[in-house]
Amino acid sequence: MHDDDEVSGRVTLAAVAKEAGVSMPTVSKVLNGRSDVSRTTRDRVERLLQDRGYRRRASSPPRSPLIELVFHELESVWAMELIRGVDGVARQNRATVVLTESGTRHAPAPDWLDGVLRRRPLGVVLVFSLLPESVKRRLRAAGIPFVVIDPAGDPDPDVPSVGSANWAGGLAATRHLTDLGHERVAIVTGPEDMLCSLARLDGYRSAMAMAGLEPDPRLTRFGDFHVQSGFEHALALLEGPGRPTAIFAGSDLQALGVLEAARLKGLRVPEDLSVVGYDDVPLAQWSSPPLTTVHQPLRNMAEEATRMLLTPDDSGKAAQRIELATHLVVRQSTAARPAT
Repeated sequence: MHDDDEVSGRVTLAAVAKEAGVSMPTVSKVLNGRSDVSRTTRDRVERLLQDRGYRRRASSPPRSPLIELVFHELESVWAMELIRGVDGVARQNRATVVLTESGTRHAPAPDWLDGVLRRRPLGVVLVFSLLPESVKRRLRAAGIPFVVIDPAGDPDPDVPSVGSANWAGGLAATRHLTDLGHERVAIVTGPEDMLCSLARLDGYRSAMAMAGLEPDPRLTRFGDFHVQSGFEHALALLEGPGRPTAIFAGSDLQALGVLEAARLKGLRVPEDLSVVGYDDVPLAQWSSPPLTTVHQPLRNMAEEATRMLLTPDDSGKAAQRIELATHLVVRQSTAARPAT
């Protein structure tokens, strides 16, 4: 590319249009999220914009005073904690939060992207494990910053993200149970393809090893972080002889399912069965009995993500990753191992 194709170090749209073999209006449509451009053309233009380091000039249309918060599901109680965190920082910056439910836990649906490019918010906070390259490329080409709140702990290195210490949380939960004398400790964690599930499982295994205990593979179950998952796995775990005396659940919702399964089996918590959850959502302290759990700082994670969004790092360094600490909150759902 010639020097006259750049202005103050920024590539001109005319140069991109020429290299892509399209018109200037087509490049403008791509930048503004218009849907009347073929996917092949859009991908070619966006890739050139990214490769050439294009950034919008100050004269580009102003962004709306909105922060878009995107979930794959809004059913989970922990979603409310994230919403409160984003909303608090947004209010301080005179911005409004727009909630969107889209896609799977891995990525938003393709149609969401067209909408956000039309809305042109100040930025986007996404609660997903991964972002496809095409999503990252289109948001960057449109000059819309984004941050991932990533409970799974598996962000792409080029994506600003906020997570928490999942391995340490799994370790703390399980050490609490082994310190109480429990030897048959079961774990009902999240999906097997999510790093947070595996990190909490690794923490569990490390704590068992530190206590000189060999985990029974039959006591390891993968669920989906919801109540029904905890209930069904606990029913199976509590069936017959050799049942566990303690269960570490990968979420507070799963732990509530475990409590209900124990009740149906005629087991008292914590006298017959100790239960530890994960997240420390407000509901945990109102369960019966109040739930011992690992506090994941969900609201703080959302606050940090929103601050990162509103003060982006343009230094060209690697994307920032913040990982917040977890800690155990002991309530009344755990006790010493019952005498045999």
